[in-house]
Amino acid sequence: MMQPNKDPLPANATHAQLAAFWDTHDITDYLDELQPISVKPMAPLEPGISVRFDRPTLVKLRAQAEKRGVGTTTLIRMWIKERLQTAIS
Repeated sequence: MMQPNKDPLPANATHAQLAAFWDTHDITDYLDELQPISVKPMAPLEPGISVRFDRPTLVKLRAQAEKRGVGTTTLIRMWIKERLQTAIS
């Protein structure tokens, strides 16, 4: 049951929106609304590689990542994996 004057939990929010919400709210006010979940740990990643981008490209990448609520390197990794999957098909 939601307490009076308590903001509802955000639905379909990006990581950035969730972070902003929890920066201004106390999780202990929402314990009765939370549910445990099962997670499968991700396999450790191999050592990284460096890829250099010119400033305009990097600005666009960061903007796209923020828009999607993910980190820049996560977005790059997602796009490369999608492209590789398409190339294999």
